[in-house]
Amino acid sequence: MVRIRVLVVDDHRIFAESLAAALAAEPDVDVSAAGSGPAALRCMERAVTEGRRYDVLLVDADLGGDMPGARPAVPVRESNEDGLVDGISLVAGVRSNQPAVRTVVLAEKDDPRRAALALQAGASGWVAKDCSLSRLLTVIRGVLRDETHLPPGLLTGVLRELTAARKHRTESERLVESLTPREREVLRCMVAGLGRKAVAERLFLSPHTVRTHMQNVLGKLGVHSTLAAVALARRAGVGPADLGQVLGQALAGDVVERGGQLA
Repeated sequence: MVRIRVLVVDDHRIFAESLAAALAAEPDVDVSAAGSGPAALRCMERAVTEGRRYDVLLVDADLGGDMPGARPAVPVRESNEDGLVDGISLVAGVRSNQPAVRTVVLAEKDDPRRAALALQAGASGWVAKDCSLSRLLTVIRGVLRDETHLPPGLLTGVLRELTAARKHRTESERLVESLTPREREVLRCMVAGLGRKAVAERLFLSPHTVRTHMQNVLGKLGVHSTLAAVALARRAGVGPADLGQVLGQALAGDVVERGGQLA
């Protein structure tokens, strides 16, 4: 008999233990429970070390508080007890680092926006916490067959949210494509959290030149602040600059600007 390894991740101890006990009664299910994101990550890392990877994670939608869409994904290998790992960050981190593991979000209530965010982060399903055990087992077995499970009443709302998100992404991509290569480098440095002086040092440009590039970036993106530019860049899929690579490119570049002059 092929056994399914399930990890329940919920900071409500009674619920987590009760659900784990119910699942453990199934002859083909091995189940463990974790009370926080960091605890779940430790369980997963230990399972990998022991050669017993989990197949499915059942993740509380409200793990660690709210589940805002703007939070960055937390990589599995970089999390620790001190860092907050919310539900969507956990889903995204697992998807990035252990893509074979399927995640299902357990929610107190249906919410199309949050369900869409969960799917975008890599979840394979969204299930009500008060659903029947047989329904939950159907979802667990279904996601292992690469199925995506949503309550029927959520489908229209989730599709609408995903369509809107794709439209915003397409518009953001078009705006980013209007930037010059140098402006894109500056934007990636901004996404990495670097200020004007730090960008100037990394790219071997004068602060004045960097300020001009930043102003051009904001103007072409149609925003009025660095935070807005970073948010738009992330929607367009622009990641932070690899600072070591940026430095190497600047040193190897054909043209280096110093003091506002071309060298």
